[in-house]
Amino acid sequence: MRCVAVFVLAVLATIIVHADSMSTPKSEAEEVLSAMLPFGQQMLEKHGEFYPYGGATTIDGKVISVGGYEGSEHPPSQNVIDLISSGFRAGAKAGTYKATGLFYDVRVIPPGTSEKTDAIAVALDHRDNYSVIVYFPYKITDGRVKMGAAFASPGENKVFVK
Repeated sequence: MRCVAVFVLAVLATIIVHADSMSTPKSEAEEVLSAMLPFGQQMLEKHGEFYPYGGATTIDGKVISVGGYEGSEHPPSQNVIDLISSGFRAGAKAGTYKATGLFYDVRVIPPGTSEKTDAIAVALDHRDNYSVIVYFPYKITDGRVKMGAAFASPGENKVFVK
């Protein structure tokens, strides 16, 4: 029995090491997306809206949340976006971040449709030249958020400027 347990642990360790070595800029950016998207959904369900917010993967692989406060109780969303973006650029320049994600509420026309809908937009950027904006259309019905099919477009790569 002990021999089997050691074998299983050895195989598991090999899989974990192998999986870690297969990290890509896309997968590291998606870690920020996966960790931070539920917050936006939660805010939509509680308040019907949310202020822009962010998340980042640090050099040591931890996903952290990032916010911006410019001194007023109800700041324009663009001011918050500008603050978070500025902080991301400073952190990228200092070598603090591997990937960043900026989450904000938009109106967008999904592919195959002709009408605008509400969506959570997520601008993902990675230090290795990966940049994309992912859109998550949503509707709020009876206080519950129902997400539609996500779609993406190329990002502007403004965080990790070389």
